[in-house]
Amino acid sequence: MKGVVFTARNESQPMAFQTTHIEVENGIGLEVRLHGSGDKAPVVCIPGLTRNAADFDDIGSILAASGRTVAAVSLRGRGRSDRDPHAANYFPTTYRDDILRVLDALNWSRAIFVGTSLGGITTMLTHEKAPDRVAAAVINDVGPDLAPEGIARIAGYVGQSTGPASSWEEAAARIKAINDVAFPDATDAEWLTFAKRTFRETGDGYVLDYDPKIAEALAENGPAPDLWSAWEGMKPTPTLLVHGDLSDLLTPPIIEKMRAARPGFAYVKVPRIGHAPMMTEPAALEAIQGFVSRLDL
Repeated sequence: MKGVVFTARNESQPMAFQTTHIEVENGIGLEVRLHGSGDKAPVVCIPGLTRNAADFDDIGSILAASGRTVAAVSLRGRGRSDRDPHAANYFPTTYRDDILRVLDALNWSRAIFVGTSLGGITTMLTHEKAPDRVAAAVINDVGPDLAPEGIARIAGYVGQSTGPASSWEEAAARIKAINDVAFPDATDAEWLTFAKRTFRETGDGYVLDYDPKIAEALAENGPAPDLWSAWEGMKPTPTLLVHGDLSDLLTPPIIEKMRAARPGFAYVKVPRIGHAPMMTEPAALEAIQGFVSRLDL
């Protein structure tokens, strides 16, 4: 039986969030979507390689309802964040420093981190540099090793374009062609929601909402620095690893190495989902809500 893949939003009932822009370096401003307001430890959400803050519209709203302020950040070159004229700056250590500047601007001494793919890498690197700033972490479908088959698939589509789509429906068909392997049970309504989170409307049509130079940086710099010391250093920090059952980036052998290097972290497998879960799938959402609710933060 097919389950909920991810939430298909009703566009007539937009999510309640405020958008602000925070300058991080050399005039580059980042789009930050703020959900809710509360006295508990805040949450910072960091998206994947070509994604943006819109990916957290649902989970951000859900976590905010528990009494937390949630900040979903579009990394430089994504969404409504500024694009960097220097492609070499599209690298995880740059994103790490940007996130620390966002925390400073929000006057947050520490936060619960929720990071998807590249966002999980950024979380590990942030903890390595400033462990006191990461109160707890939800790492979504990424580890210190990146499976080569997943990297090859991602490299095969990042920065590739056949020109603007002529409609939202065409944009949805394009994003489905790229991601159908990860969401084999998604409905047409869900693909349309996916498209509206990953494309932007322009005068010439609908285009993917990220700087194509990200592909150049990926090819020249590689996906990430060595992450094993960063992962091992997170032993004292409460951590939940979310794993898409069909993922080609986070594979069972990598997870076993992660357990050997740092046992005791919480773990959830999301059935019939690849890279990367939206975190609103029933298994993921139950695990995340339970993990966060148990934190004395």
